[in-house]
Amino acid sequence: MKFYDRESEIEILRKIEENSSTFAQMTLLMGRRRVGKTTLLKNVFVTTNSTALYFFVSKKNEQLLCEEFVIEVEEKLSVSLGRFQYFAQLFKALMIQSQSRNFTLIIDEFQEFANINSSIFSDIQNIWDSYKEKSSINLIFCGSIYSMMKTIFENHKEPLYGRATSKMLIKPFTVTVIKKILSDYNADYTNEDLLAFYMITGGIAKYVEQLVINRAFTKDSILDTVFLEHSFFLD
Repeated sequence: MKFYDRESEIEILRKIEENSSTFAQMTLLMGRRRVGKTTLLKNVFVTTNSTALYFFVSKKNEQLLCEEFVIEVEEKLSVSLGRFQYFAQLFKALMIQSQSRNFTLIIDEFQEFANINSSIFSDIQNIWDSYKEKSSINLIFCGSIYSMMKTIFENHKEPLYGRATSKMLIKPFTVTVIKKILSDYNADYTNEDLLAFYMITGGIAKYVEQLVINRAFTKDSILDTVFLEHSFFLD
């Protein structure tokens, strides 16, 4: 499925990226699961910018994560920073690098660090405060567990409270966008088709994509797709 909408979000992210060349930026990007946060960030930065780093925080040992992240750094920045046992060490090395070059660092599913090493948030706060004044990094923390992300960044008792320079909440597609998507695939859609398409997806990008993949653009085909045995939607 092609990329739809998000013009205003893209404009904001581009402006933040531009600002980062002069002042270090820390952006908090949130939204419910499957709303399209990662796709948005990859569309804006990863597929168009050879120096944009993308770290995905999976449920792994911290050292294994660092090994994966180092490979990304070496490929994108063409620099060898060594090997790291703890993420804080790698983050510090990247902040030092950002004092001499401007680049984007995206950390996806950032809240998962709470299950890997809860001291990371304090470490990041200390390193950020120490190096941000001379840094030109475009740092983006992305997360899909809204309550955890709000706690990490907006609870005054947490170390990263007040550190973000920008905050974005990615919302589901509007009815207007749903109409555009539906008309691209079924120009003769009816009001019932539109109602079914919107009611089933709620404007969530992943669910829209599933209907597009299954070429379900009429009310009957949408319901058939939803109730098909082993359907993605049943769970």
